[in-house]
Amino acid sequence: MGPSMRESKNSLRAAALAQRGLLSRAECLARSRSIQAKALQLPSYLVHRSIAVYSPIQNEIETAAIRDHALASGKRVFYPRCTAENVLELVEIGSVAELAIGRFGILEPTGEQRLAKDQEELVVFVPGVAFDLRGNRLGRGKGWYDRLIAKLGRATFVALAYDFQIVDGVPAEEWDQRVHYLITERRIVDCGSMPAQSSHAS
Repeated sequence: MGPSMRESKNSLRAAALAQRGLLSRAECLARSRSIQAKALQLPSYLVHRSIAVYSPIQNEIETAAIRDHALASGKRVFYPRCTAENVLELVEIGSVAELAIGRFGILEPTGEQRLAKDQEELVVFVPGVAFDLRGNRLGRGKGWYDRLIAKLGRATFVALAYDFQIVDGVPAEEWDQRVHYLITERRIVDCGSMPAQSSHAS
C-alpha cells in the first residue's frame, strides 16, 4: 500500500469513527432498530438457512434483533471468533447463552461447531467504518473481514451502516473485498447494480 492510499484510508477512517462516536446510545439503538428491520426483509436473508452476525462495539449497528429472529425461525446462526493466529472463524450458536466476552472485549461464541467448507451459502452481516455504493468497505485496518470475505466465496455479504457512513468513494486495493448489499436507516443498496468506477485508485 502506497503512503497516499494509506493516508487516505486513515483520514477517512478517523473522520467516520469520530462521527459515529458522537451518536448517543439512544440514537444508536433507534437507528439500529430501523436497519435491522430492513435486514429482516432482505430476500437473501429470507431464503438462506444460515446467517452470520457480528457483536457490535463502539456504536456499530446492533445485530441482536437479526440474531433472535434467525434463531426463532430455525436458521443456523454463526458468530465470528478471533483465533490465536488473528484469523476470524465462524462458530455456530444455539442461543445467546453460548456467547461470552472474548480477549478483545467482544462477545464471541463459546462452542466448537465451526462453519463447514460445504456450508458457505449463507448471509454474512458485516460491520465497517465507511462504505461506497459499489460495495467497497473500509474496516478498522486489520483486514480480518477482507480475509473472511475472500475465503467464503459463495456467501452473500451485507453491510449494516448508518447513512452517514456512505461516502462517494472508499480507496480500494486489489485485496480489498466488496460487500453485495448495504443497509442503512434510509435505504437498501444492491451494490452489484451500481456502475463501476471509471478508473482504479493507484
